[in-house]
Amino acid sequence: MSGIQLALLGGSFSGGTLSTVEYLVVAGGGGGGADDTGGGGGGAGGFRTATGLAITLGTPITVTVGAGGGGASTGGNTPGTSGSNSVFGSITSTGGGGGGSQGNTGKNGGSGGGECRTSGRGTGTSGQGNNGGFGIDAAPYAAGGGGGASVVGGNATVGVGGGNGGNGTSSSISGSATTYAGGGGGGSRVNGAGGAGGQGGGGAGDRNGAGVAGTANTGGGGGGGGWDGTDIFNGGNGGSGVVIIRYPDSFVAATSTTGSPTITVSGGYRIYRWTGSGSITF
Repeated sequence: MSGIQLALLGGSFSGGTLSTVEYLVVAGGGGGGADDTGGGGGGAGGFRTATGLAITLGTPITVTVGAGGGGASTGGNTPGTSGSNSVFGSITSTGGGGGGSQGNTGKNGGSGGGECRTSGRGTGTSGQGNNGGFGIDAAPYAAGGGGGASVVGGNATVGVGGGNGGNGTSSSISGSATTYAGGGGGGSRVNGAGGAGGQGGGGAGDRNGAGVAGTANTGGGGGGGGWDGTDIFNGGNGGSGVVIIRYPDSFVAATSTTGSPTITVSGGYRIYRWTGSGSITF
């Protein structure tokens, strides 16, 4: 389609590129750790959003939706697995860091995984998320929460339990305000309390059961698993990510898509939302 035809539709191209695309790219959240003193909360998937991304006409743009990382399995003191990256063309969001366990630092990621006791917390990626919280090496031996897109993971508290997951960030790119990329809560021993999951899909930690999984397609971190005095329980799985773009509906629809995105026209925008990997061509 020529630039003249597009101008008649109310849009404008410059040098063959569309510069009015807004994007949200959220990576998969990290899985919670498992430990007999409580596993660290999983860090949220990286959160990136902006307007004005240049789009080249006629060239397929790759869309990758990152999977959430697996929560640590029972039977040992093991860290959670980090989430997978999400990608839209040149934009990459980093998967959230897995929660820590004894001897295993909370992993680095979009947001970092929480610390177990004094093993070290994971660090977040600048512009995408925050660090995990600190654990404690005193009763009830609880772990820190995973970092969220807006807030550092909460620290474990002596006599209370695991740290809360850091809160995520709200976006209205889909047409309604939704919060994404909350960190997972830290786990604790039986005499403590698990930390709450961060706003934006973070799963809660537990004190005598498995951590709660992060919510799908939010990039939320999984909660850290607890210990009931006998058994070490699983960390929660991280939530999968999501990729959403929009541009003014004065422009025509994309010529093709793969990955079965949900396509809506609302509020003056064409909105494409992927929960699985694919592509788009303008």
